[in-house]
Amino acid sequence: MAILIKPKLFEVNFKSLSSLFMLIVCLVQMSMRPGEPPLIKGWLPYFGQIWNFQKAPLAFIKTLQKKHGDSFTVLFGGKYVTFILDPFQFQLVTKNPKQLSFKTYKDKLSRHIFSIKMLSGNQKLSHDLQLCYQHLQGKSLDVLIETMAQDITHVFESKLLKARNWDTVHLLTFCTSVMFEISFTTLHGKLLVADREKLFSELRDNYIKFDEKFIYLASGIPIELLGDTKSTRKKMINNFTKENLAKMQRQSKFFQMRQDILEQYYEPDDLEIGAHHLGVFWASLANSIPALFWAMYYLLWHPEAMAAVRDEIDRLLQSTGQKKESGFFINFTREQLDSLVYLESVVLETLRLCAFSSIIRSVEEDFALPVEYGQCLLRKGDLVAIFPPALHNDPEIFEDPQEFRYDRFVEDGKKKTTFFKRGKKLSHYIIPFGSGTSKCPGRYFAVYEIKHLLFALVTYFDLEIIDDKPVEQSHSRVLFGTHPPKSDVLFRYKVKS
Repeated sequence: MAILIKPKLFEVNFKSLSSLFMLIVCLVQMSMRPGEPPLIKGWLPYFGQIWNFQKAPLAFIKTLQKKHGDSFTVLFGGKYVTFILDPFQFQLVTKNPKQLSFKTYKDKLSRHIFSIKMLSGNQKLSHDLQLCYQHLQGKSLDVLIETMAQDITHVFESKLLKARNWDTVHLLTFCTSVMFEISFTTLHGKLLVADREKLFSELRDNYIKFDEKFIYLASGIPIELLGDTKSTRKKMINNFTKENLAKMQRQSKFFQMRQDILEQYYEPDDLEIGAHHLGVFWASLANSIPALFWAMYYLLWHPEAMAAVRDEIDRLLQSTGQKKESGFFINFTREQLDSLVYLESVVLETLRLCAFSSIIRSVEEDFALPVEYGQCLLRKGDLVAIFPPALHNDPEIFEDPQEFRYDRFVEDGKKKTTFFKRGKKLSHYIIPFGSGTSKCPGRYFAVYEIKHLLFALVTYFDLEIIDDKPVEQSHSRVLFGTHPPKSDVLFRYKVKS
């Protein structure tokens, strides 16, 4: 899907540009047919509404919704995307996999972004890899959370609990460093090498460089045109060769099962095995890091939210007979963590405001979507999308949706799960992790990791924000994840006395 291409990203001579422009004009000549949703192409052939969307995605979609209703088609970089915005029609998009395929779209992204080629023509491999996700839920998730707790303890005791005096750092840099090591170690295993810190530093730097170019890769831009991104990707894939995997101890069952399955389909030294692992590695961090940043940022900016979270944590510690000693000795079950309703509400409110993932399907054949007002005709080769930020910012569902309200998802001391639209109860009122076959399989792991880290940080540290200028969201991840901040922000921390 070729979208979000910044002007002046590439330089071409005038003659080539003129020829390309004429070709585009000839190729992209779509007009609306009876029964199809309103078509918004813009004045620029092929590129269409790319830059209007990128400048202010939510405002752009909301403006079109007000003018055209809950279904309309927009031209983005040679692709026509039909948006379905009525939450009571979402299941029509997710429950017609034959006509509206997630796999086709996902396999294309996997090939272009991570260099994974075999998935496209191998249904059995896709099926087998799906089985691995059983280790990210249920009792297996409990084991993973216990491992995560050990890794959090190690990172805090070795790096953070020594800060007896104020230490001033950038918040996004801090969140990246902490979450990077914990996620990697919990899922992929402990590195058993003497230069462990150096390897972590190199891998983290390569991840950041690769992640910065992700949106261009997802937009369909050839990797060869993105500077050293191809070599950066190769370096990261090499981290997951059989030789380097042997240097890791205590790999998770999830990772072990994926490796065992991949070795059934590839030769042991095939670099595409590493490409598969890179895909999971990137997915475990790309949205969790900015989500942790924003949750911390909102807590620091809203003292009443910080006080409410700390109060319920203190009550949990008292009820379980635990004390905040000089070391890091807090233990709790998944159920106890789930009982912290204000902590969960902070996480959900953060995702409501900052998660900009969309649910996208490839239209495999001409198809009439049976919407409430009749039929919405979709053309083969187009894309259809659910845009959850429109739901998350609907004032009929969420009062003053632009505001951060730490208790928005709490009612009578319990988690609030009842929200209404047009007087009808919504089955899906917040959708930060996709839906149907595209629902993020690691969503439980991600949420518990964020909650666990927030728990530890607000319990053991005094935290203060230094920069008093509000930070805006960057739109560099629109359609594909949680928005990072436009700029980093200074904060300081020290161990509580």
